[in-house]
This record gives sequence, structure tokens and C-alpha cells, in this order.
Amino acid sequence: MIAGLVIGKEKSIGYPGKNTLSVLGRPMVEYAFLAAANCRLVEKIFTSTDSAAIAEVGNRFGAELIERPPELATPDALTEDALIHAFDEMQSRQSENIDIVVLLFANSPTIRVELINEGIDRLIDDETLDSAFSVCKYNMWSPVRARGVDENNLIQPYVDLDLLGEKSRISSIRGAEGDCYYCDLSVQIMRDRCFTNMDEGALPFKWMGRKSYALINDYGFDVDFGWQVAVIEHWLVENGFSDTATPYDNN
Repeated sequence: MIAGLVIGKEKSIGYPGKNTLSVLGRPMVEYAFLAAANCRLVEKIFTSTDSAAIAEVGNRFGAELIERPPELATPDALTEDALIHAFDEMQSRQSENIDIVVLLFANSPTIRVELINEGIDRLIDDETLDSAFSVCKYNMWSPVRARGVDENNLIQPYVDLDLLGEKSRISSIRGAEGDCYYCDLSVQIMRDRCFTNMDEGALPFKWMGRKSYALINDYGFDVDFGWQVAVIEHWLVENGFSDTATPYDNN
């Protein structure tokens, strides 16, 4: 079985209320439910949350609610623990095994359904893959360019550039050291073993497993700051959304 899982909690420190913030006239989380509901391969949708508002949006899309325990909804609760709880609960409610989970974050609306379909197809075709995650090319944020500020307010390399070898000495031209990709957390597709063997996954996203296929997105990110909302709205408009319409309307 292929299940969709939308997660989001009531409280967030970085940007309070972000998961239900109105974005082009819809709660931000609604874009995740729209994508899951319009994916041809997702058979059932669940949502794990402690938020009545998120649960209400999910109910409109037929999502089955998993009530997130209070200890898993605090600002410092680990995503890994919330995911394990959600998967265990999902599986306990199904008579058949949940083989693949399409994970969508409430605060990451830049979701392309074709990437969901591609990721599922890749996992079906290649049993060695643990997951498929969307990534965006952000050469401006390469480790070569990353900097920290020390106790004297002096700018220093964020990482030891010697560890990067020749890549750190190629050129000041952006991208000269090679393309740099970041997981944007918009589309995350995992096998059941990513949940049952969570401790074996690679940091910092242990739910990714060890072998993950790259789904190339144009740009996007999970929203944690107010300035990001304008970028998200720009992406949504470019991809067929408006206050009154969605690209799924004719499906």
C-alpha cells in the first residue's frame, strides 16, 4: 500500500502559525493535502497533528487523523519520533502492509505532483533505494561559501576548507566547485524500513535512510521565516495557483 502522510504541529518557534498561515487564500498546509489528493498513486491519506485547524483541513480531503501526543508536539520534539509514532499508528489501522509513504510537510508547499509520481515509480523499480527526496540546486550556499562569525565578530569559514580539497581552491565564481544541492523537504517518499530502522538513517534527516534518489525541484524550502512566504507565493503562481484556482481543477 502507498500512503500519504501530512505532518504539522500547532506551535512553532521560528514563525508562529506558519502551518495555517493564509497563502494565496489557503492555509499553507492545504497545498500538501491538495498534492496528496491529486497524486494518482496515493491510496490513502493520513495526517499527524495536534492542531485542530490542520485536522479540519485534512478532513476536507478525506485524511484520517492521527492525534500527535503532546510530548511529540513541543518545539524541541524530534521529527524522527513523530514520524515513528505516525507510521506505527498508520500501520496498526491497516490490514495490509504500508510499503511506501509519501511524506509532506505542512510548511513546505512547493510540491510538484509529478515528482511524487516519479519518486514512487523509482522506488517500485529499484528495491535498493530507501527513499526519494526532492532537492534544489543552490550554488550560492555551497559549503565553500559558507561563513561563521567568531567571538571577535570576525568572519571565518564555516567548515575547514582543507577538508574540501581542491573544490575549495578552484575559483570565486559561483558553482565552479560543482553544483550544490539541498533537500527542500517538499517531496519525501520513503519505504517502510525508513521508519522501522530510523536509527540507521543518515543525518540530519534520519528518515531518509541511507540510499536516496534525487528528485530535482526548481526551488523551494520549508518555511521558517516570514520573508520566505513571498518566495513561496511566487512559486505557486508560476505553477498555476491563484486565489481562486489550482492546477488540479481540471483533473
